[in-house]
Amino acid sequence: MNLQERTALIRTASGSEKADLAIVNGILLNVYTGELLEGYGLAVKGERIAYVGKNVRQTVGPGTEIIDAAGKIIVPGFIDSHAHMLFYCSVSEFLRYGMRGGTTTIVTELMEIAFPLGYQGIIEYMESCQDQPVKIFGVVPSMFTFSSGTRAKMFNKEKFRELLQRDDILGMGETFWLPVVEEDRRLLELMEETFKEGKIVAGHSAGAKGNKLAAYIAGGVSSCHEPTTMDEVIERLRLGIYVLAREGETRQDLAAIAEIKEKKLDLRHLALVSDGVTLKQLVEKGHMEVILQKAVDLGFDPVSAIQMATINPARYLKLDDRVGGIAPGKYADIVILPDLYNINAEYVISNGRVIACRGELLVQPRKHAFPAWTRQAIRLTKKFAPDDFMLRVSADINSVKVRVIDQVAELVTQESRLIVPVSAGIIKVDPARDLLKVSCIDFQANPGKQFTGLIKGFKIKRGALASSMAWDLTNIVAVGADEGDLALAVNRVVELHGGAVVCADGSILAELPLPVGGFSSDQPIEDLLQKLEKFQQAAADLGSPFENTHLTLMTLTTPAIPFFRICEDGLFDVRTNSRVEFIFFRDYP
Repeated sequence: MNLQERTALIRTASGSEKADLAIVNGILLNVYTGELLEGYGLAVKGERIAYVGKNVRQTVGPGTEIIDAAGKIIVPGFIDSHAHMLFYCSVSEFLRYGMRGGTTTIVTELMEIAFPLGYQGIIEYMESCQDQPVKIFGVVPSMFTFSSGTRAKMFNKEKFRELLQRDDILGMGETFWLPVVEEDRRLLELMEETFKEGKIVAGHSAGAKGNKLAAYIAGGVSSCHEPTTMDEVIERLRLGIYVLAREGETRQDLAAIAEIKEKKLDLRHLALVSDGVTLKQLVEKGHMEVILQKAVDLGFDPVSAIQMATINPARYLKLDDRVGGIAPGKYADIVILPDLYNINAEYVISNGRVIACRGELLVQPRKHAFPAWTRQAIRLTKKFAPDDFMLRVSADINSVKVRVIDQVAELVTQESRLIVPVSAGIIKVDPARDLLKVSCIDFQANPGKQFTGLIKGFKIKRGALASSMAWDLTNIVAVGADEGDLALAVNRVVELHGGAVVCADGSILAELPLPVGGFSSDQPIEDLLQKLEKFQQAAADLGSPFENTHLTLMTLTTPAIPFFRICEDGLFDVRTNSRVEFIFFRDYP
């Protein structure tokens, strides 16, 4: 705030100037004290709150807009402190649904744009977040990756520092624990740059415990969104970091950790987050209000639950001087609820404006026109043929022992070792044994570099799937039962300038164009949802057992999730952070 704005707040609170907006007769949830204060109201001047209390009438003048909240609960706007907004849709399309139910502040990871579009891509995306009805911040990715090509094109420390100096960048994005504990020099230096700017380092400690978890937290991370059990949550809370309990596309962990409410612990370091929300949930149910409602339905005290979506994340993000509570000087981000147990916003106020009323948007998000260069991330010129997906070995052997990616759950993989037959020097797929091809092709850093291996768990009997949304690198990832369909799927992704494709028997069954960086589109969210659901149905018809097959496909490349991953360089063991050979000819102990 400047001096003029502060002076206006002072005068409005004292009554010498009149408020632009006043809320009267409500029951205020004070998230600082946990109290419910009856008969309270508040006065707004410009974007900020000027007055909170029982004497709001003295701030009201002839031009003041008045909302009578008699019998209603007045709470702060909801904060998603760990989102992935870049999946599929543009900012404006996300907000058309995301801000109807009370979400007024969003902090998004930027890795999805950083890998294909680099430093300038981040700048362009953050420009699309400016001048929106709600506040959107970003965190800069470390860009840790298995891919040698992608690693060679990462932006340097100077560019990282420039991004950190932006007001809309709050710190460093989710930082994997293993390279920190192993003292990866580049990663530690980026963390140090973040600390120098007084900003946060978001954590990612899946699989870490005991001494390794302590070593990781000693490195300076502020949070972790990976705990999937109550014991993991408590272990991290006791070590002083914020735990971000997620309930979104990647995982739904609230039910598993809900019994923590019976432990009578101080939950000021527990926050609710989406970690990315599905298009279906966003369109049909909403954003943070859905997560908050689930927490209440699971038996969390509603006051505590609302604190987990307001003041707790604000403190974690170092934004509590501006958002997270209803108090003089804070942004007027306010939600009016019918009662504490019904997270169904009657009014949503952001930056002092009523932006939604009973689910209807009153203020439209700003559309942003992405320039042509953002649609040119896919730099492959080669047309792929079935032969490009053949696994060739020596013609004078009958079988080999290979490492296979075993997709044991929707996101989790492990290494399997199988003896597979060789015919005329070629390893064949065997859909009857659930043995398929998996291939990664670099589309930008080293265009055309490719590795093909084997995978089990996808269970498709024919056809192929491909996507340019592979996490943490610039690859198209494909899984298939037929080399011809693999080539068709990959070629179609290239023709679309990015996206996801399902095909079988030489025909395209479903496709989802995502031309902005190969990750996103500016098409209407309803159209994208329809195409994504068609992709899922086509994959299921081929035999996929996963509820979100596209998510399973695109996470095959990430070092963030245990244990066995792939990129254009080959197979990688996440636990040892090392590449391993696809074929070996002797038994290992």
